[in-house]
Amino acid sequence: MITENNKTCAVIGAGVSGLGAAIRMRNKGHKVTVFEANPFPGGKCSSESKDGYRFDMGPSVFTMPQYVDELFLLSGQNPRDHFNYIPLDPVYKYFFEDGTALDAYHGKEKFAEQLAQKTKDKKEDIIKYLDKAETIYNLTDEVFLKNSLHRLKNFFSWPVAKGILNFGKIGAFDTMAGANQKAFKDSRLVQIFNRYATYNGSSPYLSPATLNVIAHVEIVKGAFYPEGGMFSITSSLVKLAKDIGVEFKFSTPVKEILIENKKIKGLRTDSGVTNFDTVISNMDVYNSYKKLMPAIKRPAKTLDQPKSSSGIIFYWGIKKEFKELGLHNILFSENYEEEFNTIFAKKSIYHDPTIYLNITSKHTPSDAPPGCENWFSFINVPNNQGQDWDMFITEARENMIQKINRVLRTDIRPLIESEMVFDPRVIESRTSSAFGAIYGNSSNNKFAAFLRHANFSKDIKNLYFCGGSVHPGPSIPLCLLSAKITTDLIK
Repeated sequence: MITENNKTCAVIGAGVSGLGAAIRMRNKGHKVTVFEANPFPGGKCSSESKDGYRFDMGPSVFTMPQYVDELFLLSGQNPRDHFNYIPLDPVYKYFFEDGTALDAYHGKEKFAEQLAQKTKDKKEDIIKYLDKAETIYNLTDEVFLKNSLHRLKNFFSWPVAKGILNFGKIGAFDTMAGANQKAFKDSRLVQIFNRYATYNGSSPYLSPATLNVIAHVEIVKGAFYPEGGMFSITSSLVKLAKDIGVEFKFSTPVKEILIENKKIKGLRTDSGVTNFDTVISNMDVYNSYKKLMPAIKRPAKTLDQPKSSSGIIFYWGIKKEFKELGLHNILFSENYEEEFNTIFAKKSIYHDPTIYLNITSKHTPSDAPPGCENWFSFINVPNNQGQDWDMFITEARENMIQKINRVLRTDIRPLIESEMVFDPRVIESRTSSAFGAIYGNSSNNKFAAFLRHANFSKDIKNLYFCGGSVHPGPSIPLCLLSAKITTDLIK
């Protein structure tokens, strides 16, 4: 039962973090209104359909489902009555140009045994590596993921102090690629673990080895498939929010955050001015300042950190079923280091890109016509710095088709019967991600975790921020933790 407190709260953006913040603030007793510029919810975690094919438009790997469940439990509801998911095993299918195909199974033993059979590394060495990733997780979970790094008092708890005292054990002083090259003999294994840098739009050759923690989360703790696809996370949270009294205003972009005497006053939209006691922006923090608070002095040192990579995505309707493919598939480039150098140093696209294929029709057959598959076909590209994206799209399409044909020994060109394309320009216009950088700031330096914007404004009272562009970072679970950290700051 919600105890009303007569306070009002506006949430800007109905992304996953904004939805989490709205649900938590409503449970605190606030009257909550969510303003969303698009006619649909979800932000990056949205859905589109075309020619009988349905696609999840953004995030596709689901881990730590307990953070979704937590919102239902907080609201006094049984999560299983509203939202369900199944464990994945294998989690990924990996394909290499030399013809190697590897399945990434759930669990240390099974994962290590499969990879040891097909690579040069021993099972015990792979398990040792995963044990180290677990240590990083245990040392960083409370420090980086569940607390604000911008409140001094948080550094006086034992879990945080323990993490700081063991800073040397979390890989902060080595790069991800450097650590992985020391751990494994087989370049394919190095590549498999290096790719986790892409989960927050970074380069494994620049980002700290701390990010190897992601391997523990995905392989040991497990990855899951939400029944109905990733958009079911969004749709179930929207329904929950409405059920407990959150109001939504879709197709209603916020034009300005109103501030008076360094304190939140309200918001201005095309419909006029509405006063609010508290404002939480789920909009990319860079654009929150640039577009909604242009008169406020911006924290330039934080906002102008190097931005993450972006993506070119082809949403293809394929007139065939490929038995060798699963839900999550990676077709690796032959020269991973040069691919990342091209993206981050040259600000261009690589001719032999690593391709990620997400095919939800493997688990939800209604996402494609009978005998067909819906391919979310993604490559990493630089964020938008004014490049010729129309030319890049043409090149990327041809390079991706050639690579898929080569690796899978097929010809998909005549099988593509439906197509939609996203590039950094579309991503920015649709999600307000600055420069189309999907993950906010990159993690291409050892202190990146400390350089994300705080979940609150240090200068404006009752102004807060949540989502992938602020602490603790991008991904569904981190965005939901961001909502929790943010709302826990609000008394």
